[in-house]
Amino acid sequence: MRRIFVTLIVVFAMSALAGAAQIKTMVVSYPSGQDTVTAYLAFPAGAGRHPALIVIHEWWGLTDWIRQDARELARKGYVALAIDLYRGKLTSNPADAYKLMMSVPRERAVTDLKAAFGYLSEMKDVNPAKIGVIGWCMGGSYSFIAALELPKLAACVVDYGKVESDRAAIERIHCPVECNFAAEDKTYTPEMAKKFEKAMKAAAKDVVLHIYAGVNHAFMNPNNTSGYSEKESRIAWKNIFAFLEKHLQ
Repeated sequence: MRRIFVTLIVVFAMSALAGAAQIKTMVVSYPSGQDTVTAYLAFPAGAGRHPALIVIHEWWGLTDWIRQDARELARKGYVALAIDLYRGKLTSNPADAYKLMMSVPRERAVTDLKAAFGYLSEMKDVNPAKIGVIGWCMGGSYSFIAALELPKLAACVVDYGKVESDRAAIERIHCPVECNFAAEDKTYTPEMAKKFEKAMKAAAKDVVLHIYAGVNHAFMNPNNTSGYSEKESRIAWKNIFAFLEKHLQ
């Protein structure tokens, strides 16, 4: 496989929380199809073959919040690769975010997901048998797509993204899946998530569904001033870390 590893920025980061583990972060580049893509990489400073996660952003792009999530995952012991499906573009305008989301060809996104998995698999500090994926909103939808397209994926977390319950899709999933959905979400509804859960269980697939009462879409993003819930977000992260520890650690 043709490979490029370019370190653009190296930062040693310490959590503001007392006693938190030191991590390292950098921007890296590697081939994805005919393109060279960049991603934000965060990983534990200690030696060893760590579990890893592909981290997928919302429709806003690879924001500071997604980078923060990658750092928090690294502090929990995961190598976190936050990919950039928009090739550097960012927005805070919903209309522009929709246009950016719709401008991403599915085939190119799948190529990016496969490239990210391959990049992590070849890192000497990563256990290639313990690579998962996590995403929010649009990223949650692509996290589900990763479960369809990456047969060696070890775990998948879908945070209020699109999931499918038809038999053809379910048969392509070979890893445990955790879904975190908002009870009041009208975009990616809890009803959709329940159908997915039912289909997964009928096929004897490993699935966990959490529906958070009293919150709407994007309740985990603190930049969502009209809908962020610190309480439910904290519960969601507790559930996510428990799921990842069970399947990746």
